[in-house]
Amino acid sequence: MKLLYTSMLLLHVLGVVVWVGGMFLMHVAVRPAAVAQLQPPQRLPLLTAVLERFFSWVAIAIAAVLLSGIGMILEGGGFRNAHLSVHVMSAIGLAMMAIFLHIRLAPFRRLQSAVASSDWPVAARHLDGVRRLVTVNLVLGIVTIAVSTIGRAVL
Repeated sequence: MKLLYTSMLLLHVLGVVVWVGGMFLMHVAVRPAAVAQLQPPQRLPLLTAVLERFFSWVAIAIAAVLLSGIGMILEGGGFRNAHLSVHVMSAIGLAMMAIFLHIRLAPFRRLQSAVASSDWPVAARHLDGVRRLVTVNLVLGIVTIAVSTIGRAVL
């Protein structure tokens, strides 16, 4: 049973690394570099393509995090036996998933449409909306990592 739990934990951590690490990379490195180096007609299609690929990986990461998280909770005796930190992580994680779903289904689709029609001002506005929501999710992801590492000591 220990191998099953630790395998689920590995899957969980890998999913978090892809998702939160990817948001960090996009937010602090890729987007600022693209803004500094490229004009909107080059920058917006590039960032849209990068986000499309990243979002595909995020969907896989979310499935991995959700399934492994549920598995670890069940392996530990269910939510009734889970530490408060697990409940907090679960709540934040579900909120992050909802925000990602909104990003993917609303502002990102509008961004794709604006890029396809070369409407750079509209595309820039939608990309900024995606950026703001990703910032929220990045902060939530960092808080969740903090809860997962120090939550048992402080909660």
